[in-house]
Amino acid sequence: MIIIGSDHGAFELKNVLKEYLTSMGKEVCDCGTYDSSSVDYPDIAQKVCEKVKEEGSEFGILLCGTGIGISIAANKIDGIRCALLNTEYAAAKAKQHNNANVIAMGGRVVGPDLAKSILDAFMNAEFEGGRHQNRLDKIHALEN
Repeated sequence: MIIIGSDHGAFELKNVLKEYLTSMGKEVCDCGTYDSSSVDYPDIAQKVCEKVKEEGSEFGILLCGTGIGISIAANKIDGIRCALLNTEYAAAKAKQHNNANVIAMGGRVVGPDLAKSILDAFMNAEFEGGRHQNRLDKIHALEN
């Protein structure tokens, strides 16, 4: 299952990506927001990230106007490795090198077609392990 959430600044992009994932046969859990009314992105980040940490979720997608605030909030949660993505290259590296379990994008920065391409690049990449696992272990140690 893929967990998704946005604030009001990316509500439309969230719906586009949710529909895109569903069309691929993916199960999607929508943590809000459910309309364009103003909400606080840290609340959405917390909802999505807590669900990502539950067994059975593939990864999370967080969206706000720029993707910056919601990714900062997500990275405050133990066990979350959220990558702010604006290119397909960064998306692939976020999985290959950082084994990101949450990705973030900006609804006012990334258009729907690019967002879909970024999502594809992330989903098609595999974590490479090795020296990258050593680095992830050091990141995890920073949480403690």
